[in-house]
Amino acid sequence: MPESLQESLEPTASAAAIATTTGLPATETFRISPIIRGTLLLLYIALTLPLPFLAEVTHQPVSPRLLWLGLMIGLGLLYGALTERVIVDDQAIRVGYAPWVPPILRRGWFLPWAEVKALKPRSTGQGGLVYYFLSQTGQGYLLPMRIAGFSRLVRYVQQKTGIDTTDVKPLAQPWMYLILLGFTLLLLLVDGWTIWTVYTQGIHERW
Repeated sequence: MPESLQESLEPTASAAAIATTTGLPATETFRISPIIRGTLLLLYIALTLPLPFLAEVTHQPVSPRLLWLGLMIGLGLLYGALTERVIVDDQAIRVGYAPWVPPILRRGWFLPWAEVKALKPRSTGQGGLVYYFLSQTGQGYLLPMRIAGFSRLVRYVQQKTGIDTTDVKPLAQPWMYLILLGFTLLLLLVDGWTIWTVYTQGIHERW
């Protein structure tokens, strides 16, 4: 990540305290919603946790230690992607990640408000809608839609660009992730039962 982008991701308390005539701070940082971040991390753990235990008991050719290493790396990559943050001010909108996330994995972007030409919707494979900023040069920038305070972000966009954002809605509503969180917790219970069963059978076989 360029140093200029990293520096821009460090919000200052004085800037955040300045209010505009519309009631929006002059500078604000938006991060991925905690319910989304927590649900996705728990889902990853629930889906992968039993694998090393099953590999050990069933004597698979893949080493359980190698599996643990791979799962930890995957967890780190997922956590890095979930450090996404959006910073808006009077001049531009910036998207970036934690400084320790390599640019080769996740790259941020910077777009001055004056360069925004339009906000274009695009359908996803699941039937939802995502939105792209279209710059004066024709380049597209994906509008982050899983952040906390999304309604305030689109107010910034409308205020700074004059684009009507009335119909711009989040890609997924919080209740959807609450349902997913509930199923994830059930899956973690199944994981616990699976691990307990695997070790119980392993002990009986050794005896």
